[in-house]
Amino acid sequence: MRPLTEEETRVMFEKIAKYIGENLQLLVDRPDGTYCFRLHNDRVYYVSEKMLKLAANISRDKLVSLGTCFGKFTKTHKFRLHITALDYLAPYAKYKVWIKPGAEQSFLYGNHVLKSGLGRITESTSQYQGVVVYSMADIPLFPSSTLRKPMNGVS
Repeated sequence: MRPLTEEETRVMFEKIAKYIGENLQLLVDRPDGTYCFRLHNDRVYYVSEKMLKLAANISRDKLVSLGTCFGKFTKTHKFRLHITALDYLAPYAKYKVWIKPGAEQSFLYGNHVLKSGLGRITESTSQYQGVVVYSMADIPLFPSSTLRKPMNGVS
């Protein structure tokens, strides 16, 4: 497990900033301690420094994972978020989309959400913006990479 390089940090922070914007600092400096990002087997883990010090005694080949997996780097060095990062991204999300219960199951099976399936959307959400998809009961479902159509005026 090693710290991220400058290029890896830039790529990862750009991706996370699409969802939470300037709230990125709140992920690192939390009231319950300092957290950091570490790379292990092309996967980025979100780990408290206290846990990181304890894991220093374990060899890299024996270590399977540590902390919460935020995403992974592809072979082309792009960063992909994992669903496990949702609990940390959802409270700080800038742009949110709520979908109706009828469209919720279809979305979870991988289909697109039609305009009739949208319940609410945050104001001033632009096209191709990273959004966090919520159910109408305010349960985060997924960080969606793009919002394809401008939805200004939908409520």
